[in-house]
Amino acid sequence: MTFADRELSQLLERSEGLAGAACVEARARLNPSSGSCWIAEAEGYALFDGPESPVTQTFGLGLFEPVAPASLDRIESFFFDKGAPVNHEISPLADSSLWDLIHQRGYRPIEFTSVLYRDLRHHATDAPEPSNIDVSIADASELDVWAATAARGWSDSFDWPDPLTDLMRMAASARGVTTFLARIDGIPVATAALNIQNNVAFLAGGATIPEARRKGAQRALLNARLSHAVEEDCRVAAMGAAPGSTSQRNAEREGFRIAYTRTKWSRSPL
Repeated sequence: MTFADRELSQLLERSEGLAGAACVEARARLNPSSGSCWIAEAEGYALFDGPESPVTQTFGLGLFEPVAPASLDRIESFFFDKGAPVNHEISPLADSSLWDLIHQRGYRPIEFTSVLYRDLRHHATDAPEPSNIDVSIADASELDVWAATAARGWSDSFDWPDPLTDLMRMAASARGVTTFLARIDGIPVATAALNIQNNVAFLAGGATIPEARRKGAQRALLNARLSHAVEEDCRVAAMGAAPGSTSQRNAEREGFRIAYTRTKWSRSPL
């Protein structure tokens, strides 16, 4: 059994940091003028993908070692020099000295995330799916279709200054990502992605176009991704959701458990 402890948090946060780094590398490859880049500091990852990007933040601080003030200085300079706020996604299992440090520097909490996980070592791969929904892995020739469908699915809930299709192409092109597309009567209606890092399967990118919601597409996509993760020898599947949200409830219905609730702490440029 996989327990919700510090060891699990270290595994999930490091793996998600690697996933974020892969996204940043994809952006830099697709758009060299973006300035997207990342650094490792204090056993964590600091990711920059533009001042307003949700990818621009840190992962893993304080989980592997106490964070020295000099390390936080370097991380803050990394973001502030680019005109970006400093956002830290911090596990509640991080070293307690980090709380005093960020409090002294004027950080404020701006977001909470339920980090959910499911042990895949005994996962059954024969869960029934709605018969009218066809799910397949989207290959390179379907990248534009996947990105356009995902953008339609997110358009009513995602605040992003650039074309959403660009963000979706970046996410789909990152190292370790496999994209999935759901169709009803041959028409693309929903998307999802799986990002595998360190044998951890991160579920993300779930979006359904408005007129096809509540028809079982996301459940079919979840089953397909979990089965694929098992085939790839992943030990754990993980995802993030807003606390108490529909996404969290749906994940719990499918056997996911809450590992911990993560807090995003923010400080604006000086």
